[in-house]
Amino acid sequence: MKHIHFIVNSIAGKGNNNLDLVYLESFFNKEVFTINIKPTSYKKHAIKLTQESISEKADIIVACGGDGTINEVASCLVNTSIVLGIIPIGSGNGLASNLDIPKNIDEALRIIKAQVIKKIDVGQLNNHYFFSNTGIGFDALVIKNYEASNERTLISYVKATLKSLKKSNKLIEVETILNGHIIEHQPFLIFISNSNELGYKVSLTPKASLEDGMLDILIMPKLSVIKIILFMLLMTIKRHHILKEVSTYQTKNIKITQKNRPLFQIQIDGEFILIKNKTIEIKILEKALNVIS
Repeated sequence: MKHIHFIVNSIAGKGNNNLDLVYLESFFNKEVFTINIKPTSYKKHAIKLTQESISEKADIIVACGGDGTINEVASCLVNTSIVLGIIPIGSGNGLASNLDIPKNIDEALRIIKAQVIKKIDVGQLNNHYFFSNTGIGFDALVIKNYEASNERTLISYVKATLKSLKKSNKLIEVETILNGHIIEHQPFLIFISNSNELGYKVSLTPKASLEDGMLDILIMPKLSVIKIILFMLLMTIKRHHILKEVSTYQTKNIKITQKNRPLFQIQIDGEFILIKNKTIEIKILEKALNVIS
């Protein structure tokens, strides 16, 4: 008997999913699977519910939501034998898209039922895990403004981006240690990615892979408005790296020390957080998560 638990963010996306017991039992034979549905009630609640499911000996734990919900569930499963399933009912759904998991709930459930499991890499930033990407600078500001809008649409993301451009004059001063080199700089953006998609089919690191044991890094200085527009246009065809100002790297670890502020404003898998530390260390954990795809 397989124990499969569904951690459901009921307000994710448009909040109109049909993940009730009757519906799920139409996919999963009661003689083979026992089903447990756990709706979340507040931010970070998925962590507590996942920890409960682990203690209840769940074999598969399915994160039903966006990248934030997936991060909360998956973070509890790193370096365990428990398998992560994903039903992408959020807004961006970057990790699910990278794993070719469709937004259609019926199709996503069929994938979970088939139980084709792969091991993927996991990023670690200090004591936080990320599965898609993390970043400091401009993208963290975009996420901060996006969350403040209380809307989860592509249009609200575009609005948050434009608002962030107006407030991005003050640059951070950092020392970055990367592949044995020390870089003293004032980056507009440092983007560290484990996967090849941000969400909404947008990518800053189109060559990144969940299974190559490497982090893909993009570092961009402050650009003129014209250059930023050019960057965004090139990004739509995945050619933004041709700008001479943009630097890209692959690495297994990166260390960033901030000089002019006592904390970092960071986005992790599309969630804004503050880290009260002048130094962050980011590394890749190879094949650290079992996921159905």
